[in-house]
Amino acid sequence: MKDMRVVTIQDISCFGQCSLTVALPVISACGIETVVIPTAVLSTHTTGFAGFTCRDLGDDIPAIAAHWKSLGLTFDAVYTGYLGSEKEVADVLDFMEAFPCLRIVDPAMADNGVLYPAFDEAYVAEMKKLSGAADILLPNITEASMLTDFPYKTEYDESYIRELIGRLHDLGAKTVILTGVSFREGKTGVAVSENGSYSYYEHRRIDRSCHGTGDVYASSFVGALMNGCDAFSAAKIAAEFTMECIENTLGNEKHWYGVKFETMLPKLIGEVRG
Repeated sequence: MKDMRVVTIQDISCFGQCSLTVALPVISACGIETVVIPTAVLSTHTTGFAGFTCRDLGDDIPAIAAHWKSLGLTFDAVYTGYLGSEKEVADVLDFMEAFPCLRIVDPAMADNGVLYPAFDEAYVAEMKKLSGAADILLPNITEASMLTDFPYKTEYDESYIRELIGRLHDLGAKTVILTGVSFREGKTGVAVSENGSYSYYEHRRIDRSCHGTGDVYASSFVGALMNGCDAFSAAKIAAEFTMECIENTLGNEKHWYGVKFETMLPKLIGEVRG
């Protein structure tokens, strides 16, 4: 397999194990050259910390893209995570047009039925455009319902999930990886829809909410995919790795701000490259 190069566009939370501080080591560990565009630099992430600093870098996206274009750089995939504003979403769409490659979008904007505090309906409208342009879309159920204007439910059946996924395809997304799908108590999983085929991977649920697990999941999915795994296999590897990272953190009450993924990387490498 030829050497692969992925560019990931999202913020840097200097402390807190999320966004670029997860994406860069995880994808790199999978043997993929990982290029970054930081959209902002924060002293910590914004959940559970007070007084954090934030410097917006969104205006640098077009300039970085122009420089890279002048150098003739190319990429095998672009993977987007948390973006801070409607303008950044629009700039990412422009970047995708300038650098044709596989488009992987994590519309990181909401969970548990509500938007993250920094976002509003105007942001959702822009994210619909980016999600519709995705070759692979990785939303949770909350994000999927907001992107499709479909009612959010905490109790549902498979027909609801299939309808939600169908609406994401109608939006324009080619492959959909819907996370956090649970059909029975004590279990959760991932629904994968690609080329008209629907599949579901179920695994046990760990009753602990951990910051940054969405970034761990998306990054390990990208790492597996770029190593030649199909979408379902990559989704399965990412789900198992994320669960193992949570288990690796259980019992350490001082480590509440993220998951200890670093010591689990050798296992991920074995899965994606073995």
